[in-house]
Amino acid sequence: MATTAQWIEGARPRTLPTAIAPVTAGSATAAAMGGFDLGHALLALVVALALVVGVNFANDYSDGVRGSDGEDRVGPLRLVGSGVAEPGHVKAAAFGCFGVAAVAGLVLTVLTGHWWFIAVGAACILAAWFYTGGDHPYGYVGLGEVFVFIFFGLVAVAGTTYTQADRVDAATWVTAVAIGALACAVLVANNLRDIDGDRLSGKRTLATRMGHDGTRALYVVLVTVAAVGVVVVAALTTWWALLGLAMVVLLVGPVRAMVTRAEGMALVPALRNTGLAELLCAIGLALGVALG
Repeated sequence: MATTAQWIEGARPRTLPTAIAPVTAGSATAAAMGGFDLGHALLALVVALALVVGVNFANDYSDGVRGSDGEDRVGPLRLVGSGVAEPGHVKAAAFGCFGVAAVAGLVLTVLTGHWWFIAVGAACILAAWFYTGGDHPYGYVGLGEVFVFIFFGLVAVAGTTYTQADRVDAATWVTAVAIGALACAVLVANNLRDIDGDRLSGKRTLATRMGHDGTRALYVVLVTVAAVGVVVVAALTTWWALLGLAMVVLLVGPVRAMVTRAEGMALVPALRNTGLAELLCAIGLALGVALG
């Protein structure tokens, strides 16, 4: 039976910046248009947090029952793969989180009056489950980064902005690209860490398809896109938004790890710092908009 600490570890709280960052960034661009709404922002945050925790439990369940995870895997504890929790319990936790996201999203829909948000929310939940769930999980054919970019970048940022300002502008879309690129970089670092184990288990992530060198190059391209995006956002809004480049401080180590060909557990700090860099970028953008 899994302990409370193991359940918390299984939820992978280190991935929460991926949920907090797009809502923070989207709220910043809404504020730049004069449309910030704290209540709507908090509801969007509940949706994002519930989806991230839910997808972590869903991945734990699906990878575990497929045998993609095991006791010898590189990385954090997996509840099903390590045998410390029943698969059914982990699956229930995943759908419980999706339920919380659905309720919060429904409340947000009612408050804004934009009923098409229900279709967007349903698409988000389906994407969260079928990343590794179902008969043909898209995460197993190298499409994980594409969906992360779409749902934790474009949809999350632009959606947050729209719920508050009732519109999106060019700065919003550029912000969404920057945040999406960093969210992808987190997944790229994660899959690079797991590349050898994924190859053995038949999990065809983008990293296994591109190989070590290609994956490292992709990571550098993604963080570069994010940095350029911050500069463009600053040009479109206020130069104070350049505070978002504070993320570079946290990205020096991960980029060095890519260049020096770090592998396995040596990539864990790079994975952690990339997530924190995404959050710092969003906070910097929000602070910049407030100052500007």
